[in-house]
Amino acid sequence: MDIREASRYLGVSRETLYKYVYADKIPAFKLGNLWKFKKTVLDRWMEKQSTRREGAGERRRWTDAP
Repeated sequence: MDIREASRYLGVSRETLYKYVYADKIPAFKLGNLWKFKKTVLDRWMEKQSTRREGAGERRRWTDAP
């Protein structure tokens, strides 16, 4: 996928996706001068992100308990 397709697929703006790419927060690679994304890699990345977020939320609630 190119940056336009990936931003549409992920539901974020192209500007946000570029920020993630340059901050090394999302898996991408350059082909020539264009950023490219593999759908399968993005799917795995999203799964990890959602699992990490759910776990972090549970830990926060648990530590806030009296």
